[in-house]
Amino acid sequence: MKRHWYDYLWIASAAYLALGFFNILFAWLGLLCFFIPLIIAVVRGNKAYCNRYCGRGQLFGLLGGGLGLSRKKDIPRWMKSKGFRYGFLLFFFAMFFLMLWNTWLVFSGVRNLSETVKLLWTFRLPWHWAYHGGTSAWVAQFSFGFYGVMLTSTVLGLITMILFKPRSWCVYCPMGTMTQLICRARHRGEEM
Repeated sequence: MKRHWYDYLWIASAAYLALGFFNILFAWLGLLCFFIPLIIAVVRGNKAYCNRYCGRGQLFGLLGGGLGLSRKKDIPRWMKSKGFRYGFLLFFFAMFFLMLWNTWLVFSGVRNLSETVKLLWTFRLPWHWAYHGGTSAWVAQFSFGFYGVMLTSTVLGLITMILFKPRSWCVYCPMGTMTQLICRARHRGEEM
């Protein structure tokens, strides 16, 4: 089977996590994982990002399938349901907007910079070694918050990868759900 350049995007996902461990400002690169799938869905009307370019999905496939870290069980039906996927998307949005709110509070001077990463939206992990100054406090606050979102989604993906099939995270991934909604809306608009 011929390998393509995009078959190696898992390296970018692994590098992103590693870079954020050493310098939190690299967290801003994660915005690419937010905007590129949405742009592809809007412009092309498909989920090419999820199916071909998602480095995180590739990383889970490699770890779970290639390295055998997955039990390779089917994901439960309730996790595939619209209710769970849309509920998780709403929850994810709420956590994302809370992160933006905290960034705004630091920007407006109401709150001081918190050099912590929130894992699973609950556990505050000290991450002070990864920030070396040299930028506005709100820029750093966004970095800590966004890295927490990305790390949390990676941990959830790893857990579902181990318990179920390697790319089980893709079933309820908020970006996948959003791109699916965009594609449906776009195709409905074309039918009219």
